[in-house]
Formats: sequence, structure tokens, C-alpha cells
Amino acid sequence: MFLSRPIFLAVFSFFLLFFPGNAIRSLPRKITDVGDDKQIKDVSFMQFLEAPDYKNDQSCPVIGKDSLQLVCDPSLIHIAMTLDLEYLRGSIAAVHSVLTHTSCPENLFFHFIASDSSMMNKDELAHIVKSTFPSLSFKVYVFNQKLVQNLISSSIRHALENPLNYARSYLADMLEPCVERVIYLDSDTIIVDEIQKLWGISLTGSKAIGAPEYCHVNFRRYFSNEFWSDPEFSEVFAGKNPCYFNTGVMVMDLLKWREGDYTRKIEKWMEIQKERRIYELGSLPPFLLVFGGEVEAIEHRWNQHGLGGDNLVNNCRTLHPGPVSLMHWSGKGKPWTRLDASLPCPIDYLWASYDLHKPHHHHL
Repeated sequence: MFLSRPIFLAVFSFFLLFFPGNAIRSLPRKITDVGDDKQIKDVSFMQFLEAPDYKNDQSCPVIGKDSLQLVCDPSLIHIAMTLDLEYLRGSIAAVHSVLTHTSCPENLFFHFIASDSSMMNKDELAHIVKSTFPSLSFKVYVFNQKLVQNLISSSIRHALENPLNYARSYLADMLEPCVERVIYLDSDTIIVDEIQKLWGISLTGSKAIGAPEYCHVNFRRYFSNEFWSDPEFSEVFAGKNPCYFNTGVMVMDLLKWREGDYTRKIEKWMEIQKERRIYELGSLPPFLLVFGGEVEAIEHRWNQHGLGGDNLVNNCRTLHPGPVSLMHWSGKGKPWTRLDASLPCPIDYLWASYDLHKPHHHHL
């Protein structure tokens, strides 16, 4: 069941005292050859507790025994996330939160997207995930950054220019063809409800994605004056009622995505942006341009975003009114950074209850 704000305030202090785990798993320093020199890649700080072995309830669908075809099993719930060193701690906490609140953890399959320019290769990242979640079904894919490097324009925040932010646009190409539907989650999210509820949301008609929409937000501010003054550009929203939506939480119909060739449509707008500068916010505006007015509206409880404080340092935000199923630390402040600096926001302590990183000493 979802976590209401009163329940959250009552239970988060209890969660802080409970960090389930059996052992600390870590990677040693790795020495790599670079020409005649040796570079030491220090990944010893990436230490995580081993999570409990979560098991299915008796009511869960039975998955097939063929491990080679597991990813194609129709009873699976598919979840995609990016995986890199900077946000790895967040990704691990997000996975832990999903497993904690689902009744069918063995029916989850995680698709982790790593960059081909990462300091750690996909096998090293997979080792960390497997050591932390021994029973988790997952696969690590490598995203070719060259696909977007020449398409990315400068943004108001340097972090928004990371090529891995654009990997979500290529999921339909990267994931196996048998994967027809996926939930995309940012690494700075925590789920406090049954993920099956989000998975079961219908995408009606031709809609390829579902996300919480925020129609009270001034949609025009996401694009430049040049965009709105050019009828050829603004015509894209003709006859539609486009609303802002956050791309950090989406239900995606990959069949409809492939049929609509949406990856190429997003790329086309990025090409226009390089020439005409029609927006400032990284990977979000192309999604708004392609899907604005054609999104399946999902309840707001599935993306309580902005908990990172937008673009202001140490700006604490509170939850939106209403029930909470998913919390999202979008914005500049990340909970693990604020906790380690002993400058946490109150909401960061709930995130800490799912943090499997060691050593961590969060002070109340």
C-alpha cells in the first residue's frame, strides 16, 4: 500500500534503525595498464551490504525455468535504470526500495544501462549489483555515447549534459525485442508502494508513455521565444493540450515506441536545437516536444519530484499534498550527498532507510 505523509512521519525514524543485510561486499582497487604506465582505479569506496533474499508470495505468477529465455517470460515486470559511479549508491537504494515493497520480487527484471565511457566496465558494475542482490534478475547493457554526443547542446546545469541522461530514449533499441513494456526510473527515486500497481496502468489508444502530468505549470517556459514565434515549430502542439511531465518516472510501451519511431523523432528535435537553440533543459524538452499532449496521465503519487531542491543548494523541499508511492530527489541536491555532509533535509532520512552503502553514518 502507498505511504501517506502522516504514516511516513511516523515510521521513517523506525526505518533508520533497521538496515537489513548479511555482509559487506566490495571491490578492491583495480590496476589497469595504460601504455607503459599503470593507473590505479580506486573503487574501494563502493561497498554495500548484501540485501535480504526477498521471495515471492504464493499468489505470484510462476516464472519459467529457462534462464536463457528469462527476460522474455511474460510474467516479468521490467524496470530500466541507468548505472554509473556517480549515482550508483542511489541506484542500489532504489532497487532495494522496490524489492522491499513488492510481493513478487522474483518476477522483477532490471535492465541497467551503463555508459561505454564509464570508469568501470559493465562486468564490474554487474559484480556490485550481483553481490548486493544475489537473487536479483538483471542485465547490464552498454550505451554507446557516440549516438548522442554530437546532438547534445549546453544546458543550464552541466549535469544535464551527461550523455547517459539520453539513454532512456534508446531503450526500445537496446532491450530485447520480446520486452514490450518497461518502467523507467531515475536513480534518485525511492518506491514505497507495490510496483505492480504502476506496471498495471493502461496506456490507452496510441499513447506510448505514461507519467504524472502537471498541467498547472507554465508549459511555455520550457522553450525559447524563438520557438514560440516560429509557426513551424509551435505547430507541433496544435490541437493538443500539452502539460509538463517529469521523465524520471515513465511507463513505456516499447511496441508503440518502435512503431512510432520515437527515438528518431527525439533525435530530430535535438538536431534542430543544435542549430536554433529552442530550449535550455537538456533531455527533457525533446520528450515534451514529441509526447506533449499525448501522455497517459498517471496519479501524482507516482512521482513526488523536486525533493533535490531544484537548482538551489541546500534547499529543502516538502512532499506534495496527497498520497505518496514514489519519491524523487530531482534537482541539484541528492540525499546521499547531503547526509554525508551532515546537512540533510528531513525527507533524506527516509531515503537513508534504503541505503545499503557502507560505511555510512547518518546523523539525526
